[in-house]
Amino acid sequence: MKKLIIGIFALSLLVACKEQKNVEEDMPAVNDEQVQEMAYLDYGAKITDKDVIDAMELRTIYDGMTVGDTTSVKVKGMIADVCVKKGCWIKLPVGDQAATVKFKDYSFFLPKNGKGKEVILSGKAYKNITPVEELRHYAEDAGKSKEEIAAITEEEVTLSFVADGALVEKFDNPDVEEAANTEE
Repeated sequence: MKKLIIGIFALSLLVACKEQKNVEEDMPAVNDEQVQEMAYLDYGAKITDKDVIDAMELRTIYDGMTVGDTTSVKVKGMIADVCVKKGCWIKLPVGDQAATVKFKDYSFFLPKNGKGKEVILSGKAYKNITPVEELRHYAEDAGKSKEEIAAITEEEVTLSFVADGALVEKFDNPDVEEAANTEE
């Protein structure tokens, strides 16, 4: 009787192992592309790619703001434009407009050749009034013609963002200007 119980137990173990093997064989193979996460280049304060909102959600936040309002946020989007002189500002599309992103205390810059790359920014979003001189300066940094710069004659209410940290989609040969040394 004891041998019969041990035999049944051994047989059930063999059947269970065989069924487990079949389940594993039936599972699709996972290749490296499916589990590979986005690699980023780090700038400024250390941040992660977790708990971010999409740039379209940021647009909704801006819509509820008035000049002078500020909110802390971590946002993901694409770099639409970048300062070609230093990388000291970028434009982040938020709906049908773009937010001008600067970097806290001028302590870091993003790649001058980063246009079209994914970016995650951590910092403060706000609306402000940008004077004509500053708008012209941005136009000059963006490589606009003298005629386009001269056509800027009125201040604007702008969507702004000051980032304390950034992650940029990793790519070969990022062109980054050295940031100014700032004493704290």
